[in-house]
Amino acid sequence: MKVEALDHINIITDDLDGTADFYASLLGLERRDAPPPLTPQTATWMCDSEGRAIIHINSLDCARAYDREITPGALTGALHHVALRLTGYEETRTRLDVRGADYQENLVEAIGLRQIFTADPNNVLLELNFFGE
Repeated sequence: MKVEALDHINIITDDLDGTADFYASLLGLERRDAPPPLTPQTATWMCDSEGRAIIHINSLDCARAYDREITPGALTGALHHVALRLTGYEETRTRLDVRGADYQENLVEAIGLRQIFTADPNNVLLELNFFGE
């Protein structure tokens, strides 16, 4: 198992369009619709010049695989999780099981993505992404 890259950040907002416009104008990111089952009304992805969705922006009412209380506007309160792209899905599950860690799994079939959500010792939510596994 190895960590390959930081995959994206996720921001929960009460102003989806304003937030997307900010990242588009400030960083030159391209706004794209998130894959199903997410909808353009509740989620948008901001992509870099290589087409990588590095900032996911969700409305307050967007469905989430791992939901928790969010307060947009509070200092770092809108930062929902840190996502890492990894390889070794089964090895990662085994490591979490050995630790007795609490985690949730999710499958996004539309893009061949398996996910594991777990918290670090500081209660920072991690989204571990495994494409094609």
